Order: sequence, then structure tokens, then C-alpha cells
Amino acid sequence: MSIGFRILNRERAVSTDLIARFAALPVANVSDAMHRMTGAGPRLTRMHRSGAMAGPAITVKARPGDNLMLHKAIDMALPGDVIVVDGGGDLTNSLMGELMLAHAINRKVAGFVIHGAIRDADAIAEANLPLWAAGITHRGPYKDGPGEINVSIALDGMVIEPGDLVIGDGDGVLAVPYAVAAEVLEKTEAKQMAEAKLMAQITAQTNDRSWIDQTLRRLGCTLPAA
Repeated sequence: MSIGFRILNRERAVSTDLIARFAALPVANVSDAMHRMTGAGPRLTRMHRSGAMAGPAITVKARPGDNLMLHKAIDMALPGDVIVVDGGGDLTNSLMGELMLAHAINRKVAGFVIHGAIRDADAIAEANLPLWAAGITHRGPYKDGPGEINVSIALDGMVIEPGDLVIGDGDGVLAVPYAVAAEVLEKTEAKQMAEAKLMAQITAQTNDRSWIDQTLRRLGCTLPAA
């Protein structure tokens, strides 16, 4: 085994049932169900026009500015996979562009998360395959390696293992660990139901706002006399 230059098989992946149910939920509510402690950082920006993403991760650890392993990961991807790339956050050279995206669409890849730069931004937006990246540059990549596929990676502190669930929408991207995906789903669906109830109360103007003053008093805030 050559640490730093190796390609591994993915041994597990979240189920299609879990993926479908998560796909109907806002990323923000999933984040809340995980106590708001996990995130890939604000640098990751949506590069497609609109639409959400959910699928099992293929992980790529790339040398900054080099996309050899990303090319290989696209060839390895199964329909519905999300390719997550740790490119070190470097924006000097792009890791992917229009041609690679077209190949990924043919492979039925569900989306990309790239902690690095892309190019051909207009074409990527037009294609509208879910893709988040840290930036844009016209400078192209190298293809010399090294790098790794299907190893543990981390994006701004968010750890992603091969086969973990990766979701994304207009609020950003989030990885849900394989081992707790069912538990997180249950909590998120409960939160979704509670929010639907609250929204109905807001629409009917019957929502209770007394908690605000109660919280202010508990924290020692001086309030004006009634």
C-alpha cells in the first residue's frame, strides 16, 4: 500500500431509500439535527443554477492543482454517486471544467463537492449538475498525481468517509456519517414536521412569541415597562 498515491474500493454506501428521503429535506434542518456542529465552510459556493443533491460519497484527495485522481474517480463512479474532492482549498489551478462535467453527466454522477477551483463556470452553470467549489480560475490543472481515492478526507473540519451521505442545496453542503444516517434522518423528519406546524401557526397568526421576552429576562436583560 502506497500512502498518498493509491486507489481503494468503496466498501459501503448509504442505501437508496435513505438517499431518497434525505433528498426531500432541507440541508439546514439536517444540520440542526446534527446540533449545527458540522459544515464544510463558507468558501464552498454553489456553481450550478439551482437544485439539490444527495448521494453516497466517492472521496478524492488531490494534490493542489492536479486532477488526475478526479478523472479516475469519475470513471469509477456509479450512477447517483457524489464525488467529493479535497484539493487543499487551493485556487491557483482549476480541478475540473466543462469537458469533465460532460463526462460525469454521461456517467450519471449526482454531483460534485470540490475544495478547490473550477473553470468554464458559465458552461457548468448552464449544465446545472449540482456542483459546489471554493472558487473559479481560468488556469487549467496538471495531471501527474499523486493522490488517493476512497480514503478519509476533511473539508474545513467536516470529515467525509467513502459511502457517507453527501447532501447539498442553496445553503451549502453537508456530510452525514454512514453509521448514523438513519438516526439523523429520524430527527430531521421530526424537525421538518415541527416546522410545518409552526409555519401553519405563523400563517394563521397564532404563533406564540412569548419565548423571546422570557429568554431576555432569563439572561438578565432590562425590558421596558409594559
